[in-house]
Amino acid sequence: MTAPRPGLCSVTFRRLPASEVARRASEAGLEVIEWGADVHAPAREPDTVRAVREASERYGLTCCSYGSYFRAGPGELAGFPALARAAVLLGAPRMRVWAGGAGSRSTSRDERRGVVTRLREAAVIAADHGVGLALEFHAKTLTDTAASTVRLLDEVDADNLRTYWQPPLDAPDEAALAGLAELGDRVDGVHVFSWWPGNHRLPLAAREDLWTRVFAALGARQLRPDALLEFVPGDDPALLAREAATLRRATSHRAHTAERPSGLAR
Repeated sequence: MTAPRPGLCSVTFRRLPASEVARRASEAGLEVIEWGADVHAPAREPDTVRAVREASERYGLTCCSYGSYFRAGPGELAGFPALARAAVLLGAPRMRVWAGGAGSRSTSRDERRGVVTRLREAAVIAADHGVGLALEFHAKTLTDTAASTVRLLDEVDADNLRTYWQPPLDAPDEAALAGLAELGDRVDGVHVFSWWPGNHRLPLAAREDLWTRVFAALGARQLRPDALLEFVPGDDPALLAREAATLRRATSHRAHTAERPSGLAR
């Protein structure tokens, strides 16, 4: 079982030009990158998107994902084909999408049904472009819990729709791992960071034990999701090499299928 590919979300360094983000990621020993649609690769600027792809290739990086901000809200589907075309231009095999703009407990049945319908239609458009989708696992969306995420994936019922995962804010390690276990084999990537408490950014090493167990749990299931660093303390690019080294160390401790990581529910 090979290790997950270590990588970077470009939103980590929104203020840097794409070429510098790519250079720093490569120098830090990272292999893949998710380019964000908000700053570096706007969907309606194809020349910019092509330049971003060229920067990736120049520094030996593979674009693993296109970080769209499609939330499956009313009126958003009209802009989705442009996002899918941008993903193709980037060479991204999948797009990151969001599940609405409100949490699962505060979303009405009709509102949830609307998100499901729009995600299903987006999945069809993405499939027509040869691209997969993965849900952002995030508070204040329909993926605010593992249970709601599994339910949403079942409701949309699209072969090319999976999910990302990240530890919920303020979730203790055991609770975070239990949620990851609940998602089963539907995880395509993880957003890697150490925040505690709340969104206070710590060095990745501060929660290295959690991440070692995360990748062991994924390895035990024969999963190899991309491991993407997302944000660093102080947004400081000089810290990227250190954080990348911690990430590689955590992914190297993945488990074999015969092993059962401690704390992981089966």
